[in-house]
Amino acid sequence: MNDSPTEHLEHAEHAQHVAHLGDDFLTTVSVSIAILAVIAATVGSLETMETAKAFAEKNGAVLEQSKASDAWAFYQAKSVKQNIYALAAEQSGKSEYADKARRYDGEQKEIEKTAREHEHKAQESLESSEHHEHRHHVLTVAVTLLHVSIAIATIAIIVRGRRWPWYCALALGAAGSVAAFYAYI
Repeated sequence: MNDSPTEHLEHAEHAQHVAHLGDDFLTTVSVSIAILAVIAATVGSLETMETAKAFAEKNGAVLEQSKASDAWAFYQAKSVKQNIYALAAEQSGKSEYADKARRYDGEQKEIEKTAREHEHKAQESLESSEHHEHRHHVLTVAVTLLHVSIAIATIAIIVRGRRWPWYCALALGAAGSVAAFYAYI
């Protein structure tokens, strides 16, 4: 989520204002809001990092698939040459043509190995990207729960000390924290 870089200062300012009211419960709520804001900022950063990793892995997969396609095209070119020299060897009986046909056949095997390696790397990158995307989705839910918990905790201050909004906020904050933890297990 795109949070303001000064959002934590706003929470600190609200906490300072509430501290002057002299109500211990409201001070506790303000401190819990500050803690929830720190957790939300941390989870939001993790979410952003997972998004970046997912994009990087997808880009890597595209690059590897492109290299594999290039290698297969090169393989096809060698195959055409190999077939031409094999036909020439059959028609003329010259051993130099047969030697070239064998050489191209050997080169094709190396090119095929390279192409398959690139395809394998592309598949690994796609799987890694999917893993990072999954984490991103879980972290998005977690950070959303944390932001909602902050908003609900603020209601406890607005209604001058009613406890039920704060309890709901703590429950949502705990759920968001557990969801963030779950993204990495």
